[in-house]
Amino acid sequence: MRLPWRPLGLCCAAPGKRPLSSVPTAVQNFVPPSNAIDADALDRLQDFVSRAARLFVITGAGISTESGIPDYRSEGVGLYARTDRRPMQYAEYIRSSQSRQRYWARNYLGWPQFSSRQPNSAHLALQQWEEQGKVHWLVTQNVDALHCKAGHRRLTELHGCAHRVLCLGCGAVSLRADLQKHFAALNPEWSIQAGCVAPDGDVFIEDEQALHFRVPSCKDCGGILKPDVTFFGDSVNRETVQLVHERLAESDAVLVAGSSLQVYSGYRFLLAAAEQKTPVAILNIGPTRADHIAVVKVNARCGECVTQYPG
Repeated sequence: MRLPWRPLGLCCAAPGKRPLSSVPTAVQNFVPPSNAIDADALDRLQDFVSRAARLFVITGAGISTESGIPDYRSEGVGLYARTDRRPMQYAEYIRSSQSRQRYWARNYLGWPQFSSRQPNSAHLALQQWEEQGKVHWLVTQNVDALHCKAGHRRLTELHGCAHRVLCLGCGAVSLRADLQKHFAALNPEWSIQAGCVAPDGDVFIEDEQALHFRVPSCKDCGGILKPDVTFFGDSVNRETVQLVHERLAESDAVLVAGSSLQVYSGYRFLLAAAEQKTPVAILNIGPTRADHIAVVKVNARCGECVTQYPG
């Protein structure tokens, strides 16, 4: 069944609960270490946000680590630092049925934990900024639906959303939660001890452990099912990119929260902001690709800073 069309940014996830402002002990392993906040830098960030009338926000994996979702690149705690594993490539997924089988087996095991994650204080604070009219548009590079769960509406999920599934044959979109039930029905005897969780919700298992995992095709056309996300090696939809550029052109300031901007799909908007002479502030632990563009840079957790904005 094809789901009703949704505006960019709306997702299938239910609204989340309001968490405590501190980082839960259980997820601290995913948050890279950082020094105490520089008070002057925080004052400059608050002044930057206060002056903005139409703020354009870009978020990345660094805003979701405080919700218990690991990232790829953080020093010491990111996927690339902890393991030699690399995410699925688009070409490999399309080319190989065994790769798809392995991907979905890992995703099936990781889904209960990944889908249960809730927005943290940073997600909720940014949603309040939107309600107050401060945020003109928010673009997230994350596929975890946490901004949707927080209640954002002026939102583009640049790389899609893992809570949806797309048929590559007929284009039908369905709920990932429904596919989980289908997986369980097809694989009643299949049970594997899973490894650590990866940033996109799957877990690590050995290739041979997935050999007997059954993967369904689209029930409408028999086509290949794929998460409605942009895999590595794929490109973001041109219409989505154009919409984001239009929202950026309408904005008077840009805030980057929790992204190193190493992926060009997000970095391109910082280049556009620089060309338009739109001021940029960056809130991120560690260096980013756009530090030379920023007029304000704060090296701290998102949850430590955006929650201190006075409104």
